[in-house]
Amino acid sequence: MLQTDLIASIPALLNRHAQARGSKVAFRDSSAAVTYGELAARTANLAGHLADHGVKPGDKVAIFLPNSVAWIESCFAINRADAISVPISYDATEAEVLYRLQDADCTAVITTDERSEMIGKLRREAPSLRLIVLADRGAHRREGLRYSELAAAPAKSVPPDSLDIQTPAFIIYTSGTTGRAKGVLLSVHSMLWVVAACWAPISGLSEKDTVLSPLPLFHSYALNLSVLGILAAGATEYIMEKYSTSDAVRLLKSGEFTIFPGVPTMFHYFLEATKDEPGLKLPNLRLSMSAGAIMPATLNREFEGRFGIKLLDGYGITETSTMVTMNWPVGARVMGSCGLPLPGLAVRIISPATGEDVPFGEEGELIVRGPNLMSGYHNKPEETASALRKGWYHTGDLARSDRDGYLTITGRLKELIIRGGQNIAPAEIEEAVNILDDVVDNAVVGVPHSHLGEVPALFVVAREGSGLAAEQILEHCRDRLSSYKVPFSVHFVGEIPRTGSGKIIRFKLRETLVAPDNKAP
Repeated sequence: MLQTDLIASIPALLNRHAQARGSKVAFRDSSAAVTYGELAARTANLAGHLADHGVKPGDKVAIFLPNSVAWIESCFAINRADAISVPISYDATEAEVLYRLQDADCTAVITTDERSEMIGKLRREAPSLRLIVLADRGAHRREGLRYSELAAAPAKSVPPDSLDIQTPAFIIYTSGTTGRAKGVLLSVHSMLWVVAACWAPISGLSEKDTVLSPLPLFHSYALNLSVLGILAAGATEYIMEKYSTSDAVRLLKSGEFTIFPGVPTMFHYFLEATKDEPGLKLPNLRLSMSAGAIMPATLNREFEGRFGIKLLDGYGITETSTMVTMNWPVGARVMGSCGLPLPGLAVRIISPATGEDVPFGEEGELIVRGPNLMSGYHNKPEETASALRKGWYHTGDLARSDRDGYLTITGRLKELIIRGGQNIAPAEIEEAVNILDDVVDNAVVGVPHSHLGEVPALFVVAREGSGLAAEQILEHCRDRLSSYKVPFSVHFVGEIPRTGSGKIIRFKLRETLVAPDNKAP
């Protein structure tokens, strides 16, 4: 089952595919493309130049680029220089960028002309930052080391091309849905183990596939599937700079693509955009996958019913190099669940109070053990010790399992709302509200209450012009939920704040509310 031939060093994989399929396009975006042969040569050039300019083994190099071929090349080149990649969202604020540069102690950054002014400003507060490489993007071409020139010409230094795949190769910052992000230390081995245990055997990812990827590359889900997975399998990928529903519809109609990964919100918007095109065909698309956030069963059924294409939901987290569970395209499935644990992984659902395993069907905290675990949080020994205990990673996610092993994620341990002693999982309310036709998106947070401790507050994005009223939503909830789960208040908003992986940033919603009064519905 485990496709062990996919677990190899990045230089070895690059050389393997350069020899076997050198003229095949590996990655392309709206303005550039690179074959496997070119990818091997260009990343060797760039890695050598990084070494020429003082990047040493073990140094941290930030990738502060938009989704692009250059992002991919930078990631592989940093590894070939035996350095550690620190991906940063291209849309990150100055404060977020500075925190990552400082926390990871980055010595170099690969960015664009467009972001050079920001980096120049932040450099004064990030003393370890010595080297800036600039890619072409922006109104003005800035002075400095040019990415295009370094990638095109051989360097004096030969890339170290270490074959060690067990040491940390990436510092991936967590989504920060509850506060300041932590840097997760992941190795090439831990990441490619997931490719070998999940994407290849379950999703069937191979050199025959052409993938359309809208995923943000700085996120672990995309790094695992859309970067390392494509390389390991020898597939071809088109990288969308950002998810655009109209572009996704246009590209998938072309018949070029066989796999389309995403997060639940992307599939929701895809359905919204195509609702007036009955019978729409997506030729040659054989599979879609979703991870990053909980997939509502209603959304899953609607997508599969409309297009006749399997949409496989899985559960993953950065600390486990992404995937922990996945639904299979064959055999039984439990809609609303995130599937079965990956072959080779051990999972348990335990009582947070006692640490003992809970019975089937009961909710508890999911803990994981396997080859894909992080080595820890960068420079955070206390947080590492709290999360990794006796070889088990404690996810902080609430889950339950049926007798066949199908897992359903019910929420976050820290997001659990305790109303007058009754436990409420936000996801349960969100799933009920999502059924309403005029609800585009929704999220639930717990807010303080003077008598009940906490109560659920519901935020709703309504379909434009629908006239959806709060009382309609509450009446709908009363018909489907126990009385204590009915939202205390309803707030209409323009959008739900989410991370690049689709997770709800609940603390931002909670911060918009004042404490509710003493009354309960």
